[in-house]
Amino acid sequence: MLLSKGATEYIFVEKWNQTSSDFILLGLLPSNQTGLLLMIFFIFVFFVAVFGNSTMICLIRIDNRLHTPMYFLLSQLSLMDLMYISTTVPKMAFNFLSGEKRISFVGCGVQIFFFVTLAGSEGLLLASMAYDRYVAICHPLHYPIRMSKIVCVKMIIGSWIIGSAHALAHTIYVLHIPYCKSRAIDYFLCDIPSMLPLACMDIRVYEYIIFMSTCLFLLFPFLGITASYGRVLFAVSHMRSKEGRKKAFTTCSTHLIVVTFYYAPFFYSYFQPSSLRSPTGDKILAVFYTILTPMFNPIIYSLRNKEVLGAMSRVFAMFSCRKK
Repeated sequence: MLLSKGATEYIFVEKWNQTSSDFILLGLLPSNQTGLLLMIFFIFVFFVAVFGNSTMICLIRIDNRLHTPMYFLLSQLSLMDLMYISTTVPKMAFNFLSGEKRISFVGCGVQIFFFVTLAGSEGLLLASMAYDRYVAICHPLHYPIRMSKIVCVKMIIGSWIIGSAHALAHTIYVLHIPYCKSRAIDYFLCDIPSMLPLACMDIRVYEYIIFMSTCLFLLFPFLGITASYGRVLFAVSHMRSKEGRKKAFTTCSTHLIVVTFYYAPFFYSYFQPSSLRSPTGDKILAVFYTILTPMFNPIIYSLRNKEVLGAMSRVFAMFSCRKK
């Protein structure tokens, strides 16, 4: 008797579950021409994001006029976005193009660790950037003290350490959960919420812990960002200088766009009741904050920031003169 393709894949997955400790990523795209075109688009987005964020990091490092706390924090945001998209797209592209859906147990743990680390650290970094703008606009005379180089370095190191410690705790626990139902993850990366339905133990307490940690790393920093920009916008609206008001609004609106791109998909995914969530919807939102946002951030900061555009012109002119 002939078996359908779906039945064959089901039997393959079941046999794999019984003989291997590795996981299977069912992926994001269908194995047809439409899926291939979308994968080509994602690969293009990946290279644009790598080029844009790498350029931003190098630009801030080379140009002395960008050696300020705001741009130092921005360079870290670009580094996080660079690592973010590198955690997801290369493996997703390899699995799709090779037809190999497997990811090793260790590889899954590594992907979880970096994904959770970057998600938590970026939220804390965005809060630091909001505080930087708050001090710069509302307390300009205190800015050199409140946002000194040492304070800025402490903010960055703190974001990385707290994000890494949080991710390490979750990674260790998730990898020790017994998975006896299946090892087929209906996702394109190893993500904790997508792995929990595969567990063969009561995970209600751990789901509550995930909710609390999500509040800690998403909700509280977001409230801090909202409060900071609320004070900033109030101060900007009372500025007498039109030029200063315009510059402040441009800088703050750029930050707010980036914050919206980062937080909106996360809030929709993690604070929505599970009964209203769907695997397809979760995948679409994940594409937005893991693939598209890392590409948009350097474009937003370069196109809406005269200082960055000016730095680009100076650096390109400097290299052009050296070639001559």
